[in-house]
Amino acid sequence: MSSRPLIKIKDLSIHFPLGRRMFGEPPVLKAVDGVSLDIPKGSFVGLVGESGSGKTTLGRAILRAAPITEGSIVYDDGERTFDVKDIKPRDLKEYRRRAQLIFQDPYAALSPRMTVRDIIAEPLEVMGLTKSRAETDERVREIAAKCRLNLEHLRRYPHAFSGGQRQRISIARALVTGPKFVVADEAVAALDVSIQADILNLLKSLQRDLDLTFLFISHDLSVVAHVCDFVAVMYHGKMMEQAPTRELFANPKHEYTRCLLSAIPSLDPDDRRPVRIYNPEETA
Repeated sequence: MSSRPLIKIKDLSIHFPLGRRMFGEPPVLKAVDGVSLDIPKGSFVGLVGESGSGKTTLGRAILRAAPITEGSIVYDDGERTFDVKDIKPRDLKEYRRRAQLIFQDPYAALSPRMTVRDIIAEPLEVMGLTKSRAETDERVREIAAKCRLNLEHLRRYPHAFSGGQRQRISIARALVTGPKFVVADEAVAALDVSIQADILNLLKSLQRDLDLTFLFISHDLSVVAHVCDFVAVMYHGKMMEQAPTRELFANPKHEYTRCLLSAIPSLDPDDRRPVRIYNPEETA
């Protein structure tokens, strides 16, 4: 893992107006409020927090899929640099080739009318990254094999597969363009617990083999502990704490982080730790 940031987020705010008013400014929802975060090249960064904390909005903003109110996001992989907020339309396709998304729900993310081959190949064809069908097929087979998909299944349709297999297809589709950075938004939340570890291990293997950088968005701290080397904690649009995974789990600095950690289930039947409830007024 390099110490140089691949993604540098500084003082980022994303505000959404709530309705309209005849007089005065309408109230706003501060989905992301003054957040700063560096994502080093080659890292696996976890972004955690409860529902509504702004995790997904932050991930979408990095991918240029949510409007930025204030602040900056800079992508720099050593070959190209993009100012995400002010990216030019002619550069957007190239940026999206380098920064991709793995969706949460593998059932909703895949078109039931397309074969697995066509689903994985679509980004290549839309972006014009291959010159012939033979070249496209070669790229599809290569990434499918890396995602541990049976090549005989490329002619089948998504309904023929389990949730874990569908998520492998989604991962292959995200990686077929050769990205450097991937946002995995609750990528295992919709899967059975027995399948989650298999997909997480696959993501770690792909990170090493393809030199990928991940932002792993999750509400499950036990999953984050398994795969991430750095963790950032959000609450109501603000960044509460950032630290290497072992340090954060061993010695959380913020009360909200301690409350999240107290909610992790224990396998020890004698462990009767009470779940702590975060009250921001008590820590003000």
